[in-house]
Amino acid sequence: MRFHTRKWVKPEDLNANGTLFGGKLLAWIDEEAALYSIIQLENPRVVTKFMSEINFMSSAKQGDIVEIGIEVTKFGKSSLTLNCEVRNKMTRETIITVDSIVMVNLDENGKAKPHGKTKIEYVRDRLA
Repeated sequence: MRFHTRKWVKPEDLNANGTLFGGKLLAWIDEEAALYSIIQLENPRVVTKFMSEINFMSSAKQGDIVEIGIEVTKFGKSSLTLNCEVRNKMTRETIITVDSIVMVNLDENGKAKPHGKTKIEYVRDRLA
């Protein structure tokens, strides 16, 4: 799994317990999944269709740095299925795992559109 993004846990990210608010973390995951999919599918019109069960395993506190890892598990006709792990760089513990996030490629009318991709592409490969 590749960890693409780091986030610094700030006071506005905390819940009443003084730990990272789960809703904030899910928003970060959703944004990262969208950005990853937009780059892979080369289309700015990508939306989240489904997010599977999530498993909170530990937390983070103010000042901690968390990393978001995304991995492609399947290329569909118009979708991309990902899984995600978020870990705390300070404690080295996994904070959350999401087994399945389905992102759908859309056309200009908001309808599912085949993307024609079958494997992960890297920028260096697109330039070759």
